[in-house]
Amino acid sequence: MKRLTGLAAATIAAVLATSPALAQKSADTLRAVNYTQVPDITPYYNQIRDGIVISHQAWDGLVYRDPDTFAIKPLLATSWKYIDDTTLEFTLRKGVKFHDGSPFTADDVVYTYNSILTDKLVSVPSNYAWMAGAEKVDDYTVRVKLKRIFPAAIEYIAMVLPIMPKAYRERVGVEAYSKAPVGAGPYKITKVDGVSQIEFERYEDYYADSPKPKPAIRRLILREVTDSTTALNELIGGKADWTWNFIPDNFENVARMPNLNAIWGEAMRVNFIGMDVAGRTGADNPLTKVKVRQAIAHAINRADMAKNLMKGGSHQIDTPCFPTQFGCDQAAAVRYDYDPAKAKALLAEAGYPNGFDTELVTFLLPQFASAVQNYLAAVGIRAKISQLQVSAVIQRGIEGTIPMSLSNWGSFSINDVSAYIPSFVNGGTQDYIRDPELLKLVQQGGASINPDERRKNYSAAIKMITENMMYLPMFNSVVTYGVSKQLNFKPYPDELPRFYLATWK
Repeated sequence: MKRLTGLAAATIAAVLATSPALAQKSADTLRAVNYTQVPDITPYYNQIRDGIVISHQAWDGLVYRDPDTFAIKPLLATSWKYIDDTTLEFTLRKGVKFHDGSPFTADDVVYTYNSILTDKLVSVPSNYAWMAGAEKVDDYTVRVKLKRIFPAAIEYIAMVLPIMPKAYRERVGVEAYSKAPVGAGPYKITKVDGVSQIEFERYEDYYADSPKPKPAIRRLILREVTDSTTALNELIGGKADWTWNFIPDNFENVARMPNLNAIWGEAMRVNFIGMDVAGRTGADNPLTKVKVRQAIAHAINRADMAKNLMKGGSHQIDTPCFPTQFGCDQAAAVRYDYDPAKAKALLAEAGYPNGFDTELVTFLLPQFASAVQNYLAAVGIRAKISQLQVSAVIQRGIEGTIPMSLSNWGSFSINDVSAYIPSFVNGGTQDYIRDPELLKLVQQGGASINPDERRKNYSAAIKMITENMMYLPMFNSVVTYGVSKQLNFKPYPDELPRFYLATWK
């Protein structure tokens, strides 16, 4: 951790001693850099935050959620209504063209929605499990059928259901589409260079009355590097105009740069420790025991990690969801204070007075895993850290080979518990709990139109998860941003950088 901070600090010192490099204002090119590589930029084929960011620049969905008010506004659809409890009808916008010049019609909506329901490459099927499909009424009217009553449907349509052009994608094929994608968003993608660089240009034919404005900046280049230090060094060395998620310890150093602004931005993201409750890594895994998991909850000083590692106003989270989300009942959560002595006693009661060995798999910045490792070691749990890229962690999760993980989840920025808890309690490949009673509560919480009934079921699920410590919520994320002083950029709590809203000063 000190080495990483030291490298960045040394670079900052060197740059401070020279003339600051200028942003690419003269070339009208916003150069962004991040360190999470997106293996496939087709929106439905990745669950990585940077993939979602790309999606919202280059693709549009039927509706748009205002980042300031969270109000739902027309986008590719001009209006919508419920025909019955499980049928949404959308009137589509006329005159919209995809980036290849082809017209947008109902065929594209039906193709997108129906194809993702059967596509085995879709990375988060739970995002669409509520949807039965779409049917065309006429060229500019579509009906979306729900499998069940699902009050959060319009939120999902706004955040995770971008529309792909049927004719183009069928003509070029799935693999070629990922390398030369076409959407209908404010930026069009002009080049995809493996997982290292994606280039965008302002889409000049973008429809004028969209709530997303036509971008003020003509070109956007998104570079993907391998680690946060490299990304930060690109920024402070004048090779980039924007980055995020750099180590919080470097915040003040970045703020000292004469050509940069450092910004904190709260995010709808909960960091957590996942544990193999179901014994997918072996029935003898100590983590299958409730008292072991409760011991882990008492062993870690989450409030201290929030204050001194995450920083920026982060605070301890006790619910397995983000507090603003509908159904995230904080009163239902069982709370665990930092108490190493109690943790040791629980381990002894569980049959592990001398602790045990395990593996902690993570893609988060190294200082977080190191802190967890030290806290666990203090009560006798010896955790070997496996620091991996996001895609590798996802693959191991699917394979069922992760005894303990340190991760986070941003719910695709959907402000409803149905976007958080069901991602881990669904009976699928990423479910390490596999509890039928809990699964039933979660499903019932998402299947009622009655808000009180939804709250009741979600509250019961939250109590069950926390009482049995099925996974440990840690603290909320606060995002660090480094931005050129020549750039107007505003972060939003939904953790979606909107480059199409950025302007030069």
